Amino acid sequence: MGGLREVAAPFVAPGPTGVAIRTSLKGLTGQDEMVLRLVGGRLGSLASRDLKARCAAGLDHDSDQWARRKRALTEYSSSRWAGSITKATHDQWALARRGQLAHIQHLQAGTDMIASRLSLPFGAKGSQGSPGGYRSRKEWFAKSRRLCLLHDRLGRELADRRAGRVRVVRGGKKLLRNRHNLQAAQLSEAQWRARWEAERWFLQADGESGKRYGNETIRVSPDGEVSIKLPAPLAGLANAPGGRYVPACRVGFGHRGEQWADRIAVNRAVAYRIHYDTDRDRWYVTASWRIAPVRTVSLRAARSGGLIGVDMNADHLAAWRLDAHGNPAGEPRRFDYDLSGRAPHRDAQVRHALIRLLHWARRHRVSIAVEDLDFAAEKTREKHGRGKRFRQLISGMPTSKLWARLVSMAAELGITVVAVDPAYTSRWGAQHWQKPLTGKNRKPTRHHAAAVAIGRRALGHPVRRRTQPPPPHRSDAVGHRSVQAASGIPGREETRPRIPGPRTRSVGAGRGAKAGDQCAHNRSGHTAEHEFWHQDSLPLSQ
Repeated sequence: MGGLREVAAPFVAPGPTGVAIRTSLKGLTGQDEMVLRLVGGRLGSLASRDLKARCAAGLDHDSDQWARRKRALTEYSSSRWAGSITKATHDQWALARRGQLAHIQHLQAGTDMIASRLSLPFGAKGSQGSPGGYRSRKEWFAKSRRLCLLHDRLGRELADRRAGRVRVVRGGKKLLRNRHNLQAAQLSEAQWRARWEAERWFLQADGESGKRYGNETIRVSPDGEVSIKLPAPLAGLANAPGGRYVPACRVGFGHRGEQWADRIAVNRAVAYRIHYDTDRDRWYVTASWRIAPVRTVSLRAARSGGLIGVDMNADHLAAWRLDAHGNPAGEPRRFDYDLSGRAPHRDAQVRHALIRLLHWARRHRVSIAVEDLDFAAEKTREKHGRGKRFRQLISGMPTSKLWARLVSMAAELGITVVAVDPAYTSRWGAQHWQKPLTGKNRKPTRHHAAAVAIGRRALGHPVRRRTQPPPPHRSDAVGHRSVQAASGIPGREETRPRIPGPRTRSVGAGRGAKAGDQCAHNRSGHTAEHEFWHQDSLPLSQ
């Protein structure tokens, strides 16, 4: 046990701090689409120019340079569009810096792992949590060359970070690479060009409290009228006063529509983004705003009625409900999802699985316990070597997406989410719970056993089913054997309940003249002896 790492304490996950809703722009005319394309292309070129200037400034950027960039953009658009573009540029630059740091940490972990394995003899077995030496001299030589390559990459990334250089592609690096692999991406050149231009358009504006309907640049009225402030070079296309363009369609938000209407009624800030989906040939508008953090209950309150332990896997969620004492109740559940196909299909699968889990938790009025997973250090091929299938498995698990969606959806239903340390849950769950929970009509998997371990850790109980008997003579003289119930639990010292069914061939369970008289039996710790009576805790796990 000396090699095991310390397990962190469980905590209640904080709620979401923002809201985003989307609806389609139906009924657009040819003129409306032409204006949206012109505005998006014009502002997109300005955004690309501003991003180039921001990347060139690097770490020397200050508020004066920000003001100069904004004034330069105002001449070709408007002050509000210039503010939205510069803010989006700063967010994109900051995101690139965070991605650069994550890449540096990934390279550092890879170089450290290779150096550690190169220092071991050929074929040396690894210790717990770390791999051993390489299998052959050929593999050792190949990895030594790879170590030099990673050192060179790490040096370049560190030099870029110290100089403040980032590499950003407006429209996405993945889509840019698809240009040279159109056949593999199943795209024609015209389809790729349409998607590339649409991704590089800029049609988004931050809200401002106190302004009409919470946004002066892109405005949506309570009756669904959309109004866009046109840039100065395109002011001749306006069909409404103030250099604005009003499309012929009306929009309505079905999800959270009442919340959105309440905000714009009092002129609170709402940000909007208009974007075009080339695959569906549809225009969409997304509204977003900040909300106050949801007040979470205490960990003690979340544990009071028991909870549901959930084990996240590559293709399903394994769940089991536990009572407040850590005992599994009812039958295990499995919520499947299919992560193949395009991103919208994967998102729908994840949402469908989570909503079934949340409805089950709301029906029993309990909290949900999940693992606080982070596979950033586990995905490297330097650690698992030839275990390509395992690396693909953990890389395909949508841990971040599942976590974000679960917390957001649970907050809407008033369900508390408890996060626990994922250390050893699968191993200890299979060791201590899979076999005891297996019956004639119930065959739980190791994932269900891991869900029990997760739930017990969230409740504050040890994962193991029982403690070891006292060391002197394996009896109750030193202390009780179970850690299931505390001393204040009602019924802890009472007579054990009658268990139906025969125990022996002669006398059945709960039968006989002295079935409830514990003193008549030859057991340690009773009144017939001179030692203190300390019965096992109740309730006991089955």
